[in-house]
Amino acid sequence: MDYKNDIRNYIKRELEILQALDVDAINAAMNLLNDALEAEKNIYIFGNGGSAATASHFTNDFNKGISEYTEKKFRFACLNDNIATIMAIANDISYDEVFRFQLKGRIKEGDLVIGISGSGNSPNVINAVEYAKEQGNKVIALTGYSGGKLKPLSDVSLHVPIDDMQITEDIHMVFDHLMMSVFYKYVKAD
Repeated sequence: MDYKNDIRNYIKRELEILQALDVDAINAAMNLLNDALEAEKNIYIFGNGGSAATASHFTNDFNKGISEYTEKKFRFACLNDNIATIMAIANDISYDEVFRFQLKGRIKEGDLVIGISGSGNSPNVINAVEYAKEQGNKVIALTGYSGGKLKPLSDVSLHVPIDDMQITEDIHMVFDHLMMSVFYKYVKAD
């Protein structure tokens, strides 16, 4: 079987989306992340499915990948990493509450929230983001498709303008590695 044409088309679409990304939004997100670093605030990140893996990967890259070489440390907390907590909340309360419940009584003034949803419409992500906004916290949203309900709720939208979940999730990881690489240049201890 010859898959080369399909492979080339996928790569072409990915390159077109990379060229269309909003550099100003990425810069704004990086400034919010840097503010949280400097103020030693928590950064709560979460998502479902592939977005959960992305949230976990962000946490690793910032808490270890960058923070290994800095005096001040990023304080990422991935709300989907403790499966026992997730399942207890989902079973006893509702799956729609798995992230909001973890923010209640925990999120403090100046903490940052990063909600990841390819569709922008995941109820549990929306609920947590709405709660964070009610508490006066800033929100970075990573979305695809139209951005759904999540995009307009955010202070900074890292939006992937394509109706394709795989490319959306690819670019969400690009955001992680791009920001990590740039931060590493500026925040590492001398």
